[in-house]
Amino acid sequence: MAEKEDIKFMRRCLELASKAEGFTYPNPMVGSVIVYNDKILGEGYHLRSGESHAEVNAINSVSDKAKLEESTLYVNLEPCSHFGKTPPCADFIILHKIPRVVIGTIDTSDNVSGNGVKRLRDAGCEVKTGTIDEECRRLNRRFFTFHEKRRPYITLKWAQSADGYLDIIRSGDHKKEPTWITGKPERVLVHKWRASEQAILVGAGTMRADDPRLNVREWKGSDPLKLILSSSGFLNILSFANSKSGKVTVFTHNSKTDIPGAVKVLLDENVSSSVQISGYLYASGIQSLFIEGGAEVLNHFISTGLWDEARIFTGDAFFKGGVKAPLINGTLFSKTVFSGSSLEIYLKNGS
Repeated sequence: MAEKEDIKFMRRCLELASKAEGFTYPNPMVGSVIVYNDKILGEGYHLRSGESHAEVNAINSVSDKAKLEESTLYVNLEPCSHFGKTPPCADFIILHKIPRVVIGTIDTSDNVSGNGVKRLRDAGCEVKTGTIDEECRRLNRRFFTFHEKRRPYITLKWAQSADGYLDIIRSGDHKKEPTWITGKPERVLVHKWRASEQAILVGAGTMRADDPRLNVREWKGSDPLKLILSSSGFLNILSFANSKSGKVTVFTHNSKTDIPGAVKVLLDENVSSSVQISGYLYASGIQSLFIEGGAEVLNHFISTGLWDEARIFTGDAFFKGGVKAPLINGTLFSKTVFSGSSLEIYLKNGS
């Protein structure tokens, strides 16, 4: 089959897999397509952890199982080869005598790491790997970062004025509500992003100034675990913690302060806070961290090099002063224009 056909069907796998974004943790997002005589015979994707994997759903969607013996199965991630919450997908493929399997990228986690491909080839299956590998890894960047770098995938997000300020308020000023830079469509998009991440972090200053709910009220999905970085630990989160916001974790250097309604994590002053937070999240099995501010927290993670992606909205208004937005050095991945702002996504060089 021509390479362009393999690419076409692999992109369909990615479309299917992305339908479950935010719902599969700690598992990756996987889609699978079965092709017979150049036409899709069956397809499926992994909906959530503990349920059937994509390959099983795709195979089970085929009514005439005899055609499987003359078909090609496409999947964006190497089929698993171990018993977890479900049996190995590689064995299920072998059981149905599918002769050819096209894999987008290898699963580098310790449980698989090439063993799925080996099992298929040992059973006589023709296996092709590396079809649009970069796109397949991009989809599961959180999963790969967690297993390969032993930390969560870290995304920074902020909105800045046309002249590069996060907020028009100067030091010492007081306000009753946030200064909005973006419009409704952008805010809905941010809630969609939150639903895709496992944890969200803000600084104490942002909590005091904006009292953000940090939830996904504008989108369907689960609220991320809420994290606050407060060196002093002096903050009142009772109204926040008692709402439907969910569990709150506060990272602080102050061993003496009591923070009702929160899990307190004491930080070592001799070790970078970003390193300790990343280590804590990795030990807790958290694969992704979404950082929404403020400037001090964003700049801290940028300065320590602990970030993978930055999503920056730039509005049309000029503030002519205020809280300066962070500066970032990365590779522009995409740009989207809204009615009152533009969105640029940067990837950290070398990530």
